[in-house]
Amino acid sequence: MSTVINVGLVGFGLSGRYFHASFLSVNPKFRLKKIASSRPDAVREFDASIEWVATPDELFADPAIDLVFICSPNETHVEYARKALEHRKHVVVEKPFAITEPEAIQLLELAQRQGCMATAYQNRRWDSDFLTIKRLLADGSLGTLIEYEGRYDRFSPVALQAHSWKEKAALGRGSLYNLGPHVLDQALHLFGKPDTVEASIRMIRPDSQVVDYFDIKLGYADKAVRLKSSLLVYQNQLRYSLHGTEGSFLKGGLDVQEELLRQNHFPNQADWGTEPKDRWGTLYRNGQSEVIESEAGNYTPFYDNLYDVIVNGAELAITPADIQQLARVIDLAQASSQSKRTMSF
Repeated sequence: MSTVINVGLVGFGLSGRYFHASFLSVNPKFRLKKIASSRPDAVREFDASIEWVATPDELFADPAIDLVFICSPNETHVEYARKALEHRKHVVVEKPFAITEPEAIQLLELAQRQGCMATAYQNRRWDSDFLTIKRLLADGSLGTLIEYEGRYDRFSPVALQAHSWKEKAALGRGSLYNLGPHVLDQALHLFGKPDTVEASIRMIRPDSQVVDYFDIKLGYADKAVRLKSSLLVYQNQLRYSLHGTEGSFLKGGLDVQEELLRQNHFPNQADWGTEPKDRWGTLYRNGQSEVIESEAGNYTPFYDNLYDVIVNGAELAITPADIQQLARVIDLAQASSQSKRTMSF
């Protein structure tokens, strides 16, 4: 390999430590060179050869860094991404890419002026369940799709997570920005731009300071699309419901990759992302039911695409148009919930 990309991480919490560092450290196309974090011990424990710095500015100033991942709290994403781009670094921004559509547009335009890549980390396109759904839609198992519902639920009472920055009231906090980009990006990836957006966005948990529930309907002429999330759902058996002219597919459970990463497993192990049978979905058609083996989930293609974009000039998997469209839907969902109106896209 002629080119190895030097990477810097801003933030070393769940995203930086368990997602990005794990995938980057086993991919020979990348070298994880430097991490800016308030947790130097965690960086050294992960890999003592990685340089630690206390501030993002120190990382941005390193001329050897080619690519920066922004894994800091949501409200800092735009500021840090802007600084990285001003230093002519390629940038991957954790979701949300930006808090509003105008901010997203400004960042994307800056990246274009700087001749740099800027993209969002939409890893859930490579989840086991979503890859399985894409396969079923592509092979016509459901006929013409009429109804799609995707949920991303957790059981996370405020008392259990009170120490987390994610539970403190601030711009861009809460489920709409934390879990919303996952389910919204999947639906937009499948179906494209909606005609309308209608949403209910609420705080339902006792003592919650942040949005912890949303119900978003994307309007299409030929199908009903609904995306929901609650932090007071104890199990994930309502993950996906798809109904078509020739059958239905129901799927529960979550992709196994996050579980494995949190247990310090690395994605170069055998059978990575293979889902246990008790999470496989069921296809109902022709008066019968059939358990469908899930595709193996694997986020590696996201990173391989970054390399191909930077080194070979390939097209981004998560395009600027994708990023702007998602930001617009979130803005419209907020407006719909506040006005109790259906918003035109």
